[in-house]
Amino acid sequence: MTIRGVSDAVNPEPSVRSRVFSGTTSTMASGRAIGGKGKGGAAGTALRSSVLDHRFGSGPPLTVGVEEEYMLVDTETFDLVSGVEDLLDDAGKSEYGDRLKPELMQCVLESGTAVCADIDEAEADLRAIRGYAARAARQRGMRLGAAATHPFSLFENQKITARERYRQLVEMLQYIARRELVFGMHVHVAVPTPECALAVMEGVLTELPVLLALSTNSPFWRGEATGLASTRALIFASFPRSGLPPRFDSYDDYADAVGFMEATGAIGDYTHVWWDVRPHPRLGTIELRVMDVQTRIEDTLALAAYVQCLVKQLLDQIKDGHPPRMYNRMLIAENKWLASRYGLDAPLMDLAAGRRVKMPARTLARRRLRELKPIARELNCTEHLNRIEFILDSGTGAARQLQVFNANRDIVEVAHEIANATEAL
Repeated sequence: MTIRGVSDAVNPEPSVRSRVFSGTTSTMASGRAIGGKGKGGAAGTALRSSVLDHRFGSGPPLTVGVEEEYMLVDTETFDLVSGVEDLLDDAGKSEYGDRLKPELMQCVLESGTAVCADIDEAEADLRAIRGYAARAARQRGMRLGAAATHPFSLFENQKITARERYRQLVEMLQYIARRELVFGMHVHVAVPTPECALAVMEGVLTELPVLLALSTNSPFWRGEATGLASTRALIFASFPRSGLPPRFDSYDDYADAVGFMEATGAIGDYTHVWWDVRPHPRLGTIELRVMDVQTRIEDTLALAAYVQCLVKQLLDQIKDGHPPRMYNRMLIAENKWLASRYGLDAPLMDLAAGRRVKMPARTLARRRLRELKPIARELNCTEHLNRIEFILDSGTGAARQLQVFNANRDIVEVAHEIANATEAL
């Protein structure tokens, strides 16, 4: 059945279903040359695509990891400060040296949990990381903040981190990179095979606008209310190889495309592909990247639980012989735009139900939440998933920032409140 741009995926033959969970693909077996021609693509050199060296299935499925990007702000002015190098030096002498990393700009500190068996374990790790980072920042005359854009700081005033990767990125992207003063969160969930990773990536696409709506936390840019619930989404959209991933026929197809770009020098490796959702072969995970970073740690954990349950739902459906539907990217992109503009009030096309109607993102989230609650019980994350109800009833971080601003029309007060709420553990 076809509904104007919405088509049901063809059910694969039983042998193909089993291949999705066994991970047996010709590319993985042979390491064939990139470019789909067997001769190394345009360069004519047989190079092995970086995505063929993967860890899918190397551990238990559905383990989870969370990355967050924090802003470093002055304790008095709450403007951004370039202090990440001092914090990394301090962290290197502590147990958190492998949990904290630099990012493109020196006012950004990135954190990453260990591989966690469940959301409770992720909570313990994330609270410890935030607590350490907040204390270390205070000792260096800074505060820690988590919001997807700073309410008033200017990108022109920020220093690029002294790492070759970031210097090369600025050299390549120029203004696009210098303007990228945004902060996101990424959730990793382990999946059993490369083919499962691609199937789950396809399956979560219709849910990306809902996840963005739930996470919206960037209503200000350069001291002004933008009228957008997620300004970050629109800023980051200017990056190449960002946004929605293209459609792939198989993991072979994906490996060939990435390998072709690597062989021709278009990218260094697959981590230079910044889609809203992507396979992460080196970690053996599917990585969801569409969300704004959350100010309150409880909201981070709620979204992580939502993602973990969603991935399990899709894996169960695939295992039962029900592969995800494939949707026209134009329709999903329209929904994503609406989510970035209106947040939970966004009038989204109801693609999952295949109906030519619009429904509020809030309504679609509640419907999905009902489906995920039994899965949450299996994964022992019911309490965290229930926090989504609080977000739906009380509003996202974007709504809270606007509420603080509207009380006194004081943009500095917004940044102060962000720091206070981020450090409240």
